[in-house]
Amino acid sequence: MKARVRKAVIPAAGMGSRFLPATKAIPKEMIPIVDVPMIQLIVEEAVRAGIEDIVLVTARHKGSIESHFAPHPEMEEMLDQRGKRDLADISRRLSKLCNVIPVFQDDPKGLGHAVLCAADAVGNEPFAVLLPDDLIDSQVPCTRQLVQIYEEKGASVVGVMEVSRSEVSKYGIVGGKMENDRLMKVDRLVEKPKLEQAPSCLAIPGRYVLDAAIFDSLRTTRPGAGGEIQLTDGLQDLAKSRGLYAYKFDGGRYDTGDRVGFVDATVAYALKRPELQPAVRALLKKHLEAGK
Repeated sequence: MKARVRKAVIPAAGMGSRFLPATKAIPKEMIPIVDVPMIQLIVEEAVRAGIEDIVLVTARHKGSIESHFAPHPEMEEMLDQRGKRDLADISRRLSKLCNVIPVFQDDPKGLGHAVLCAADAVGNEPFAVLLPDDLIDSQVPCTRQLVQIYEEKGASVVGVMEVSRSEVSKYGIVGGKMENDRLMKVDRLVEKPKLEQAPSCLAIPGRYVLDAAIFDSLRTTRPGAGGEIQLTDGLQDLAKSRGLYAYKFDGGRYDTGDRVGFVDATVAYALKRPELQPAVRALLKKHLEAGK
């Protein structure tokens, strides 16, 4: 019987240079979608999927991420005294969401290296990986969908989505045999291939549930695309040795590592909130009409 997936790794050590100047002093993961930091939305997805421990692969200048999930009794007491119990409860809930375990990636060498940095904290257990640049809005959390496949198949699984032919060079792409309209048994993975080298148009946008055997694969993985240790290359080895599946998850994905994608996510998440929707719709209408 496979062990329960109760740990998740979130790689968050990058510099966030695409969002300068904001990220000169603020971790990109702390930039909010409306009023909720991106990293919180990712952690909440993991928790809704049954995750208990979050292994946060971070950098030493990003202490504000850890602080966000830590207790803040002084502020909470002050809010209580001012009759703002609802706001105090928001802060208290954050510190009780899960157990955050920080590990440091002092010398970033790629996503595969970041995942490998979490090996000691994860141990010999299956675990999820969630990339903080990818928000996936779905009724059943994307991570939970992948956990269900892992439990059914007893093998690692990556979440995938269909992309256009012009976009395959931006992603890790999988190839293999479809078992049904959503599930593929993977036999090939290519990181950011040219179109003619892409085995399909199924891309991995940052959700994985992996067997701990991936760590052995990553320890022997040589630098690949961009001179970095690519998780995709480690997964290729895992597919051969242990088996690997790809699942076309249900949900809408937002690339918040891209400025337009970030705006898209902000508008979409604002429109989901009943207290904001009318005003946001009016603002959008105003700006669209002004731009005619």
